[in-house]
Amino acid sequence: MKRKLSYILAILVTVAGLGCFASSQVADNKFSAVPTAPPAQTKPVTETPAEVKPATETHSATPVKIHLVNPLMVVKAPSMFLNKRINCVVRFDKFATLGLDYKPAYRSSEHYISFLIFRPDTDKNIPLPEMKLFLPRKSAEKFIDLKENDKVQFSGIVFSNALGDVWVDVDTLSKVKK
Repeated sequence: MKRKLSYILAILVTVAGLGCFASSQVADNKFSAVPTAPPAQTKPVTETPAEVKPATETHSATPVKIHLVNPLMVVKAPSMFLNKRINCVVRFDKFATLGLDYKPAYRSSEHYISFLIFRPDTDKNIPLPEMKLFLPRKSAEKFIDLKENDKVQFSGIVFSNALGDVWVDVDTLSKVKK
């Protein structure tokens, strides 16, 4: 009986030690599978859009400005960009209702419209639905002439990472070229 207890105790101590070792390695980013962003110049944002309501999965950190980023990098590590401003140059797909009225990252379909973009890693027209982009309807009316494959630049704040996706409040959108 004593022997069984000492075996069980030895196994528990070994498992606990390995768990502590693994968590310290991840904390040091030596073995982390999540890509980290290159150091960017940061500047605090003084205002956020007035209509934005905090979602349940947001943090209280102040949004930080990040210069042009690749949308795929944001999709791979949504938590890293949470409550941060992102700027992207992408190919426009279409306006849609994807992600609207979803409770954990709520944006009303009465006041917002979402839009899809194409994946930047291919010339094929493959959408990137993991990035939910929301634009106030009043602002979207100015872009009624956008066509599929138009190159656009948008800027916004990642307000949630619900479902492991990126949820962005877009506050500026501009057409770069056709």
